[in-house]
Amino acid sequence: MDKRTFLKIGSTGIASMALGNTLPAFGAVSDSLAGQRAAIYPRRIKKGDTVGIITPSSPLVDDKGYAIAEANFAALGLRVKWGQHVGKKYGYLAGTDEERIADIHRMFSDPEVKAIVCLRGGSGAARLLSRLDYGLIARNPKIFMGYSDITAFHQAIYTQTGLITFHGAVANSVWTSMVNNQFTQLFFEGKPPVYATDKKEFRPISSGSAEGRLLGGNLTVLAGIAGSRYFPDFENSLLFLEDIGEEPYRIDRMFSQLALTGALSKIKGLIFGKCSDCQAKNPRNSLTLDQVLNDYVKPLGIPAYQGARIGHIDEQFILPIGARVRMDAGQGTLQVLENILR
Repeated sequence: MDKRTFLKIGSTGIASMALGNTLPAFGAVSDSLAGQRAAIYPRRIKKGDTVGIITPSSPLVDDKGYAIAEANFAALGLRVKWGQHVGKKYGYLAGTDEERIADIHRMFSDPEVKAIVCLRGGSGAARLLSRLDYGLIARNPKIFMGYSDITAFHQAIYTQTGLITFHGAVANSVWTSMVNNQFTQLFFEGKPPVYATDKKEFRPISSGSAEGRLLGGNLTVLAGIAGSRYFPDFENSLLFLEDIGEEPYRIDRMFSQLALTGALSKIKGLIFGKCSDCQAKNPRNSLTLDQVLNDYVKPLGIPAYQGARIGHIDEQFILPIGARVRMDAGQGTLQVLENILR
């Protein structure tokens, strides 16, 4: 993901968009957590259903991803419906803003489409946030999944509608048996797994357990929307983070930004996944990633651990953003506490 391009684009000029009374009663429940909307839950899917595939950020690097996506869903017994503008290119974007927005809106409004999975991440999601029809999305709650740059959509959809979305593999990822099993268990059976971190990769930062709404995603993208109306209220939440291609000094800067927004002081727990290719180019003049995490997280006095299967990896968890969860930092586990699909 070209996140530096994303940061140059930024989230400036975000306009106000009032939803008024457009949120539906479907799936809504009261939420005692301050500053958060009542949750809206998507419906389960079944074999034979249609999954819509869109490219709301960047286009594919090559055409191999189309066949990979088709094979991923065929293996699960699902049909594929491609967004009208998939394959378009506008510089580093998968089409113009208008084209990418149109595909998002069409997939949410199309009754044939039961779930929406992004073909890839990349860059450019933040450009669309102020122009999405959140009333349309809230009236048509569906499974929406992706990661990396798609983090911006997850936060925006949750903050503006309360819809639970899913941080997980994109359609052109190589879906392992673990990903397929979680997809089946979650979206066909409606049974969230216990997300257990591999003991070989697990590193506790601070012990303890905590409960709260699960929020987060890619650290760079999250920092890029800080200060906007799409940046969540992290009060009583559990924050998960991942990144790729960022040296420790950049991770330090982004954690500093989250701290200065007040977000870190509000969270009840933190889970750090993978930071792929995040080693310092000059280790002798750098902090390590572990040191950066310790410096920011340990003083918070909250449960925290590192090494979860979250990030730019093939075998990654499918996490429900906005769901009520419990984490155990001593065991490296995360468990969903509510029925998140209807």
